[in-house]
Amino acid sequence: FLSLTLFSLNRKKMNLKSERRGIHVDQSELLCKKGCGYYGNPAWQGFCSKCWREEYHKARQKQIQEDWELAERLQREEEEAYASSQSTQGAQSLTFSKFEEKKTNEKTRKVTTVKKFFTASSRTGAKKAEIQEAKAPSPSINRQASIETDRVSKEFVEFLKTYHKPGQDIYKQCKLFLDTMNHKRDLSIEEQSECAQDFYQNVAEKLQTRWKVPPEKVEKAMDQIEKYIMTRQYKYVFCPETTDDEKKDLAVQKRIRALHWVTPQMLCVPVNEEIPEVSDMVVKAITDIIEMDSKRVPRDKLACITKCSKHIFNAIKITKNEPASADDFLPTLIYIVLKGNPPRLQSNIQYITRFCNPSRLMTGEDGYYFTNLCCAVAFIEKLDAQSLNLSQEDFDRFMTGQTSPKKQESDSWSPDVCLGVKQMYKNLDLLSQLNERQERIVNEAKKLEKDLIDWTDGVAKEVQDIVEKYPLEIKPKNQALAAIDSENVENDKLPPPLQPQVYAG
Repeated sequence: FLSLTLFSLNRKKMNLKSERRGIHVDQSELLCKKGCGYYGNPAWQGFCSKCWREEYHKARQKQIQEDWELAERLQREEEEAYASSQSTQGAQSLTFSKFEEKKTNEKTRKVTTVKKFFTASSRTGAKKAEIQEAKAPSPSINRQASIETDRVSKEFVEFLKTYHKPGQDIYKQCKLFLDTMNHKRDLSIEEQSECAQDFYQNVAEKLQTRWKVPPEKVEKAMDQIEKYIMTRQYKYVFCPETTDDEKKDLAVQKRIRALHWVTPQMLCVPVNEEIPEVSDMVVKAITDIIEMDSKRVPRDKLACITKCSKHIFNAIKITKNEPASADDFLPTLIYIVLKGNPPRLQSNIQYITRFCNPSRLMTGEDGYYFTNLCCAVAFIEKLDAQSLNLSQEDFDRFMTGQTSPKKQESDSWSPDVCLGVKQMYKNLDLLSQLNERQERIVNEAKKLEKDLIDWTDGVAKEVQDIVEKYPLEIKPKNQALAAIDSENVENDKLPPPLQPQVYAG
């Protein structure tokens, strides 16, 4: 009975393991859907920054053309109506008012089409009127922001001194941009973002064409320019009250809190937090993603995302003892976001998307990690029972807090079940864990054996190569010299030995 139960339990686990599907995002899904090769972004409807701006300008030009055609058509209709209504002055006024109202209504409807399509959040005139009086921050926050702004300004001036004449022009361009933005506070956040992106593009082109700055220095200059202008603009453009960014932040936080029961096994996360080094990496990754909210510059926020991602890759590498893949990274990033629940997550993502130097989001590791973070947040927002390989009933019970996966394991037994049966299944689970551990040890032993054999073969080959390169020649032994007193027939030419002579006294 025990062997049969063990066989059925192992078979069931193998079937569940084969049915479980991990969270997979193909590399092509992270790229711009226009096929330009850069990374896309959900905030840009799957386009990269460059293609998104092109599509935006095309739509805007098309809308302007349609407005002109509408105005001309209405003008012709008004002229025809005016010509055909000469009978009375009242009829003329009534007709003109009618077509004037029609013109205004249709034009207003047409003009708002592009804004509704490209704008993430809807804004009304009543809402704008309610937020005219913004809440004043505390004096301590103002002092802290002023100190940081002064420090960044001094660093920016010192940096521009290395550029000599171009540095003066760059500083003038930045001051002009800041003055312009101060007069455009009533614009929508998308329009302010458009101004910032145009400024980045114009300055980068001038650095390369007019001022002949090398590419590596252009990148450093753009980083410093972004740091300078966004430190000053941060309090005006981060999570502005004219948008629903704060509402989205609260929705995401509430969603993550409701998913507190999700385990690494449900997400197929290849991370073993029982290993001390892995646990430290997970804590560092969570710290980095939370620290993102404390930064004021988009590039610094991106740096936090990059550091978090590198800690994730290290944790996976230590656990699996091999480099991590993209299919391992995304589920682990989702788990880190669920476990950390970063503050103002959507506001930070929107802020980076709107005001970061677009070249950083389109290419490089920063752009790759940021795109994966956007995918992770989108997955969390749409997470369902099928995503976690759970039944809808269990998913609903977990979401409502009626039970949890850990509690279910201990409470799933009926009160009438024999204690011996419970102990048997615990032993089976322990045997399964020991079996996995034994397989791991056997695999490591086989690897060690192979390494020893390879090392022995390598040493033998090196010795053989040395012997072949420097062969050992054994010469014949030299013959010993014959003693001078010995009777040697071969040395007959030698005089005979002296014989003692006896003399009589």
